[in-house]
Amino acid sequence: MPYYFPLRWNFTADEAAHTAERLLRLRGQMRAEIPERSVNDTLLLATWNLRDFDSNKFGHGPRLKESLFYIAEIISGFDLIALQEVNEDLTALQKIMRILGPQWDYIATDQTAGVSGNNERMAYVYDKRKVHFEKIAGEIVLPDSRLVGGNRQFARTPFLVAFQSGWLRFMICTVHIYYGADSGDRLARRIAEIEALVEMLSRRADDEAANYIVLGDFNIVSPEHQTMAALQRRGFTVAEALSRLPSNIQQNKHYDQIAFKPREGQLQFNGRAGVFNLYDTLFKRDDFAYYAERMGKRAELAMGPDGKPALSQANLAYYEDVWRTFQVSDHLPMWVELNINFADAYLAQFLSSSFSVPAEHPLSFSMPELE
Repeated sequence: MPYYFPLRWNFTADEAAHTAERLLRLRGQMRAEIPERSVNDTLLLATWNLRDFDSNKFGHGPRLKESLFYIAEIISGFDLIALQEVNEDLTALQKIMRILGPQWDYIATDQTAGVSGNNERMAYVYDKRKVHFEKIAGEIVLPDSRLVGGNRQFARTPFLVAFQSGWLRFMICTVHIYYGADSGDRLARRIAEIEALVEMLSRRADDEAANYIVLGDFNIVSPEHQTMAALQRRGFTVAEALSRLPSNIQQNKHYDQIAFKPREGQLQFNGRAGVFNLYDTLFKRDDFAYYAERMGKRAELAMGPDGKPALSQANLAYYEDVWRTFQVSDHLPMWVELNINFADAYLAQFLSSSFSVPAEHPLSFSMPELE
């Protein structure tokens, strides 16, 4: 549960009441749409592109104090979440971590330089009581023989980390694939990045006999598009429950995905997955009047005869399509639930008539004789 105490001393009474009311609504929506986190049996895994978090280089922010509480509340509904578009300045992420509390931790990349890199980072935020960092982390660098288009590394370096939760140990890689354009060479570059990534990870999964998960913003156009085909070409699969769920705010694109290449009998998907539309609760059209006076200089809202921002189509379009996406995001969090308790299956193997412990079993040992 996040720490709400700052609502008492960092907010005015009106701000605290406004924020608390929306947190209550948000918590209710999460209880209705996202499974309750378990102690031992399941892992709730999510991915979320947090738009430009939080540089305000486009001038539509900065994020309000309340927005950080909403983001933290949503993160707290999962055990492990991959974040994209984390800014070079980690101040906003560190504020989120303080709201989440000391039982939470994060691992982040260095920022990616270059025009396409946008000085972005990627990060994993996780509950240490449930998820354990297995001391392996690194950014994926392609060998010279496998460069994208023959001469390029990834625009934003994918981030590979080893975690364990319950009985499940897995390698997880989060990405923010190059977008480019809807056609031509830049679309080809996007597809080539996806292909290069899954080829490398698939080969590693086979060599290591390990569970691999790849998730993030792939800029997938649709389930039928060649971008999705590229993702699933090397043995990675996307759960049917997710493949047809759009994840952008307009809910007409399938940019974000979670794909798996597991060891046999492991990484069990239990069928529960979804995309959480936070705008059913937050920053609704009815809230426009409240936020109109809190928007940044870029808003340039048309004023009504009373001297206040008018409830016009242009003003509403800016509020809904632009401003609020820089308060939270233009992407919606995508999640999946995995089974992580294999105790029954492990114990059952001892009852099998074909079971035997090898003489040189690495866990075998001798008891000293008792006199």
